[in-house]
Amino acid sequence: MTRRLSQLFAGLVLYGLSIALIVRADLGLDPWDVLNQGLFERFGGPAGISFGLVVNLIGMAVLLLWIPLRQRPGIGTVANVLVIGTVANFGLDWIPSDLDLPVRAGLLGAGVVLNGVASGAYIGAGLGPGPRDGLMTGIVARTGWPVKWVRTAIELSVIALGWLLGGSVGVGTVIYALVIGPLVHLFLPMFTIRRISTA
Repeated sequence: MTRRLSQLFAGLVLYGLSIALIVRADLGLDPWDVLNQGLFERFGGPAGISFGLVVNLIGMAVLLLWIPLRQRPGIGTVANVLVIGTVANFGLDWIPSDLDLPVRAGLLGAGVVLNGVASGAYIGAGLGPGPRDGLMTGIVARTGWPVKWVRTAIELSVIALGWLLGGSVGVGTVIYALVIGPLVHLFLPMFTIRRISTA
């Protein structure tokens, strides 16, 4: 359990940091942050709500989509809702903006890869996926479809909704949407902690 908790929170912190890197790259947000930004610009900013809080609120709202998939939240699910947006806020405070294009491209690449690693780590801890990842794991469990295709389909759907709300879509968004599924497909087995059978 100590390893599971350590891996869970390390993954969540890295995920929040990866969001900050992608935002500061300013080459297009990851799909969920396209949606977060669209909602933030329309409702959060005028109401004085921070971007990180919007991320957390969307996470709670997505949990409702778990009901038809019969997904059950765990401690990791609750921690996901509370930690990721908070760390993203800190990252945005510390990482400078208005950087040169090569630096921004590096931030984008690092952010996307780190996001894949972080997803594999906190999901693999087995303490409950995050709200967004619960959609993926729930659909995979009920259909048997490959993780990479399910994740990619979810990301593309979220991009479309976020864009309609006014979120920033760019080359980084497309790269993330196409690459994150295969990255999670790669890293999730590497970080999955198997339960020891006592039988």
